[in-house]
Amino acid sequence: MESTNKNTLILGSRIKWLNKTNLIIIAKILIALGLLFFLVRSVEYDKINYAFSNANLYIISIVLLLGVVNIYLQFTKWNLTCSEVLKEKNKSKVFRSLFYGLSAGIITPLRIGEYFGRGIEFKDKSLVQVTVATLIDKFFPLIMVAFLGSVSSLFFIYYYFYVSLYIVLALFILIFTLFYVFILLILNNRFWDTLLFSKIKSSEKLKPFLSKLKAFQNLDRKYFYKMLFISFLFYSCFLIQYALLVSAFSNHFDYLHYFWAANLIMFTKTVIPPVSMGELGVREGASVYFIKQFGETASVGFNAAILLFIINLLIPALIGVGMFLRKNGK
Repeated sequence: MESTNKNTLILGSRIKWLNKTNLIIIAKILIALGLLFFLVRSVEYDKINYAFSNANLYIISIVLLLGVVNIYLQFTKWNLTCSEVLKEKNKSKVFRSLFYGLSAGIITPLRIGEYFGRGIEFKDKSLVQVTVATLIDKFFPLIMVAFLGSVSSLFFIYYYFYVSLYIVLALFILIFTLFYVFILLILNNRFWDTLLFSKIKSSEKLKPFLSKLKAFQNLDRKYFYKMLFISFLFYSCFLIQYALLVSAFSNHFDYLHYFWAANLIMFTKTVIPPVSMGELGVREGASVYFIKQFGETASVGFNAAILLFIINLLIPALIGVGMFLRKNGK
């Protein structure tokens, strides 16, 4: 009887451990594995293996070096934001914070862990402060993905689905106008005061966060344009990496189409909710679909996407784990 009660308590503690967050993480991992399994079965393992064995290693080595550039641009972006928003000048702390965030974000729902991970290094800053800074940091690449992805999608539906040129032109003008107005509003203090902060003041729950959210309004134009430029370089680095990987696995050099495909993949990955760990499966599925439209094989699209994930996300995340364990060991 005593043994039974003990087992019941153990079982109860295990069920308690499997809280909502853990269940979501497990679900995302299972979805990622399921999507990858489906893609491998669809593409055929032999073709994937053949593409890897015949890949251009010289081009892949260039992509690996660009992975370092990718991290450097992320660090430059985050360092600029930390200096502007958090008033943090210690570059070593900023560097470790970036890697901790990458490690925590890769396995958590909606990459929420990245906000907590980046805050580990800044013990003198509140979680709300770091979260706001991270949101600002991620806001600028999102602008690039949304604008360039929308434009790329318009060209895609025009050339591959034969939509009327007049409809495409009208949509292009609409998108360009919306983004132009959006940028003007962000840089306008009256927009923040009259449309956003006035509403927050009336909410008792959100009122305590008002001072932290003021960081959005207080961004100066010099910082804004710097972040846009660095984010453009960061996004371009991704496009170049993907285009080179497709070229490495296909041994073809139709870079214009590969850049186009990369834009469409990033836009699709951003529009579709992150239902799997690290967007695994979603990115690869989009890559397979779009690269086939441009005349390449499914195995090339799959290999390019999965290797890009390993270079840009998995390796930095593992480095971040190593850095965290080393620091805790000391």
